Amino acid sequence: MTTSTRESAKVPAVLVLEDGRIFRGRAYGAVGETFGEAVFSTGMTGYQETLTDPSYDRQIVVATAPQIGNTGWNDEDDESRRIWVAGYVVRDPARVPSNWRATRSLDDELIAQGVVGIRGIDTRALTRHLRERGSMRAGIFSGEAIAPEAELLARVQAQPPMKGASLYEEVATQEAYVVPAMGEKRFTVAAVDLGIKGMTPRRMAERGIEVHVLPATATVEDVYAVNPDGVFFSNGPGDPATADGPVALMRAVLERGTPLFGICFGNQILGRALGFGTYKLKYGHRGINQPVQDRTTGKVEVTAHNHGFAVDAPLDKVSETPYGRVEVSHVCLNDNVVEGLRLLDRPAFSVQYHPEAAAGPHDAAYLFDRFVSLMEGQRA
Repeated sequence: MTTSTRESAKVPAVLVLEDGRIFRGRAYGAVGETFGEAVFSTGMTGYQETLTDPSYDRQIVVATAPQIGNTGWNDEDDESRRIWVAGYVVRDPARVPSNWRATRSLDDELIAQGVVGIRGIDTRALTRHLRERGSMRAGIFSGEAIAPEAELLARVQAQPPMKGASLYEEVATQEAYVVPAMGEKRFTVAAVDLGIKGMTPRRMAERGIEVHVLPATATVEDVYAVNPDGVFFSNGPGDPATADGPVALMRAVLERGTPLFGICFGNQILGRALGFGTYKLKYGHRGINQPVQDRTTGKVEVTAHNHGFAVDAPLDKVSETPYGRVEVSHVCLNDNVVEGLRLLDRPAFSVQYHPEAAAGPHDAAYLFDRFVSLMEGQRA
């Protein structure tokens, strides 16, 4: 249903969780219905980058910051070609955006892209509920989509869970494209798109890297057809246990000894390629204020996260794998979740978060320089 911002603000809406908890508010964005996994993001800013992050595919995102939309929406900060979240939940949307870069309001953009949301609910209570019970399936219903509670709950419970969901192919590019190096070209990188954010190849381009972004279905022949100095595996949505194709591709890259860097979903793929398992976190890490320690330097970084799955690797020892020794290089200080892996006998490493800082802090930008160092060492 197409409606205006002013009209949707008057329309009743309801959020239904799979365990039967219900929150009532008013429509925000498009009016209708949507389903997804309810998760919360703790960022105080950066909602445009969050909403356009392909890793949020099929997720209903709850903003823990009480007021959202103050800076409106612009044409520069999108991280992909569209909004990917299944739905958006906010407490107090800004009535009027105020930013010199804004070209329209957030709710106008949600309506334009058909994203169903809800406003005016107690997002603090909802976040506490998800922390205690875990992320779960949910539905947002507004206007004519509202029905008896029992019927809505049954429809939510009929939705597929995130565990076992294979989503990376549906968000990735279908055609390869090139992001040229800025200034003098120093290296060529093949980037496997599993849900890549636009700022990631730009950060590499800033370092003199020509980035060939390849579809998620790329073969080893596709990767090495571009004569890469390094191979990159991106972030992406869904359960890494379903990603057998990317795991096989990464093993082929490891066999050849090409410098390799993975982030987020790419970290989980590396974990699987090395023989570790993955598992679903209770409520995940999402936001731009997550504390991580780089165990190789001892420094603590504030980092941007978006993951509901993690690698099951031992924190207290170096592990032997078919590709040599590997250690856990980064760990989350909130819950000791593995946040990075580093091979000791091959030029490969990964982290479970976003070093491109869009949106988010710049503490982890050095990881792109670490990737450059691996490629320099290999060339030397």
